[in-house]
Amino acid sequence: MEIIVKVLDMNDNKPVFTQDPFTGTVAEASKPGDEVMRVTATDADEEGSANSDVRYTIISQEPPLPSPDMFVINPVTGGIRVNAPGLDREKIPKYTLAIQAADMEGNGLTSFGKAIITVTDSNDNALQFMTFFPENKVDVTDRDEPHSSTCSTTYNIVGGDPQGLFSVSIGPSKLEGIITTAKPLDFEKNNKYTLLVTVQNEVPFAISLPTSTATVVVNVEDVNEAPVFTPVEKIIRKPEDLPVNSDLVLYTATDPDTARSQKVTYKILNDVAGWLSINKDTGLIKVKSLMDRESTFVQDNKYSVLVLGIDNNEIPATGTGTLIIELEDVNDNPPTIDERMIKVCNKESSPQLLSVTDKEGAGFAAPYTVQLQGSSLSKWTARMNDTKTGIILTLKTMLDSGDYTVVLRVSDNQGLHQDSTIQALVCDCKGADVHILGILGAVLLLLLLSLLLLMFLRKRGGEKKKPLLQEDDIRDTIYYYDEVARMTRTSPLGSPYEDYL
Repeated sequence: MEIIVKVLDMNDNKPVFTQDPFTGTVAEASKPGDEVMRVTATDADEEGSANSDVRYTIISQEPPLPSPDMFVINPVTGGIRVNAPGLDREKIPKYTLAIQAADMEGNGLTSFGKAIITVTDSNDNALQFMTFFPENKVDVTDRDEPHSSTCSTTYNIVGGDPQGLFSVSIGPSKLEGIITTAKPLDFEKNNKYTLLVTVQNEVPFAISLPTSTATVVVNVEDVNEAPVFTPVEKIIRKPEDLPVNSDLVLYTATDPDTARSQKVTYKILNDVAGWLSINKDTGLIKVKSLMDRESTFVQDNKYSVLVLGIDNNEIPATGTGTLIIELEDVNDNPPTIDERMIKVCNKESSPQLLSVTDKEGAGFAAPYTVQLQGSSLSKWTARMNDTKTGIILTLKTMLDSGDYTVVLRVSDNQGLHQDSTIQALVCDCKGADVHILGILGAVLLLLLLSLLLLMFLRKRGGEKKKPLLQEDDIRDTIYYYDEVARMTRTSPLGSPYEDYL
């Protein structure tokens, strides 16, 4: 027969915690009832029996502040919850709980363990402004965890700066605010500003707390500012022939430092043509020497100078203004003939085209007119070409070869004229042959120069040969010529020889 023996369980195993210690965290702003963590224990006795039925108990809390029962544990599940208000990381950052696990529904064998609870930071501390602000900074203290988001700040200027002259940024510590100017300040308009500054954390408060504010007084220091010309660039229009010592313009600057009662004196800079002068006390600019629109110093009819305004501060400040003079053209330059010398044949002479130049603008230049003067009238004819910009000069009578002077009076469209003298070389030739003769003459001259150069080189080459006689052997050389153009030389040794020329 089969005998079945059933072994009854005895409570001979005590509970064992699954870890020791247990660790958990709780935010300091947690409220009663918020779960923190859970502890567990196992029992090797028969499952489902009282021998393995474990219950949990908190034996003690360290430190027992601000209440000895800050936490409570669920005896069945082992869940630990906040039991009382008053968690404060800044005062007590960590709690250690002694925990008991007992089987037999809490009345049997026991085991002991620990649960360590770390209190984490919540933004539950209002920022406090410091009573002393160094330089341009505002600073606060924050009891929350340093370098965390609950301790990082944002600043705002909420009053006293309607024009947005200032801005505030965060300093390296994340607690300080640095106030800087966003726009230029003007001591003469306002020398003092009272700013209302607020500060908040980047993370919202965990509990209801007031916003921290501070009053910052900014005193503006006076700085010597440069005089200011109005306008900075002044344009005037004047005729170029203004007499010397004529008034041009009054160009002055004002000193923005009204509280200093300073005097401004004036000076001209970059007057490259040397045409202007300025009264150092009044700023009146006059003509010092005659101006000229056609000068190389004038660009697009404009002449510019830089005017300085200098205050009399201990360290003077200088302001600058630009005076631009638009010079009106005046017909003060008569037309001139470019050519000064011509060559013509004395028979059937070819017309000569002479170019006319006028420095003036279009209103005072072409069309031009021309007239022969003095004795030139009887020997030459002169007329303008079809465009009235060039002169056609022609020899009308036969002259002997030689140099002649031709006087031409050229007038512009306003009648301003000037006599120009042309040197005419009259050659014994026909029509335009003078040009051919000139070319041939140039070729012959070139050949002659080449021949001379060749002879010079041959002479230099002969000097390098060793002489036949010593320097102290002095002999006479006799030259004579016969009818066939031979040159006979008697040598130093007495025997004649011939060279053909």
